[in-house]
Amino acid sequence: MDTRERLIASTRELLWERGYVGTSPKAIQERSGAGQGSMYHHFRGKPDLALAAIGRSAQELRGRAEAEFGGPGTVVERITAYLRRERDALKGCPVGRLTQDPDVMADPDLRRPVEETFAWLTDRLAGLLAEGRANGELDAGLDPVATATALVAVLQGGYVLARAADSAEVYTRAMDGALGLLTAHVR
Repeated sequence: MDTRERLIASTRELLWERGYVGTSPKAIQERSGAGQGSMYHHFRGKPDLALAAIGRSAQELRGRAEAEFGGPGTVVERITAYLRRERDALKGCPVGRLTQDPDVMADPDLRRPVEETFAWLTDRLAGLLAEGRANGELDAGLDPVATATALVAVLQGGYVLARAADSAEVYTRAMDGALGLLTAHVR
């Protein structure tokens, strides 16, 4: 991994662990093994590096989600695969946790990839649910957009509840509940 990639990877980890304010240039340099000159050679400063790191986290989230959404099976099976895939529930979502960071949310450039990722995720789920409704797998009365929004909210809320309880089981129960509500609409 080259220096630029090490800087991005280290910043991603630190943002996930400490948030924006807790992610100092010195901590990034120490974790990545890069010197100050290397950091400023590749990035204009901490905001530029944070934007690259957030963008990378968002890109990876989309890639992992798309692997399940575009995989084999019915719509409900693909959504189930996405919701049940292995995650570190106690660490939280690397993109979702950024919504709790006031410095990220206050900066339009840093906020944009977070907002775009959740919009993409909601739209992608809504598209799958509409597909399931159109092919007769799901009830015609199911609202794809409202249901997709609720699924994303339960997913992110499951992380919050799991962290609060210090129990990944809480996250699993939240996913079980969401899937129970969804499968009630299977025809």
